[in-house]
Amino acid sequence: MGMGTSIFLIAIGAILAFAVKVETEGVNLNTVGMILLIVGAMGAVLSMIFWSSWGGFGGSRVVEGRSTGRRTVVEEEI
Repeated sequence: MGMGTSIFLIAIGAILAFAVKVETEGVNLNTVGMILLIVGAMGAVLSMIFWSSWGGFGGSRVVEGRSTGRRTVVEEEI
């Protein structure tokens, strides 16, 4: 689940939990909203944790004195 999906779930959950005042039989929309809020928040946290482990934008990491960043090798023909 990406950040966009997490933010979408948080927004829909907040609307259902705090803005909708409907009573239905069998389904409590406030509870569904809270569940979506929690799932969205967990997805956002996990996305941020895994984003840093995958490298994100740019940057390089140093492991045992070696750079593990991306390099471009250009060979010129004469």
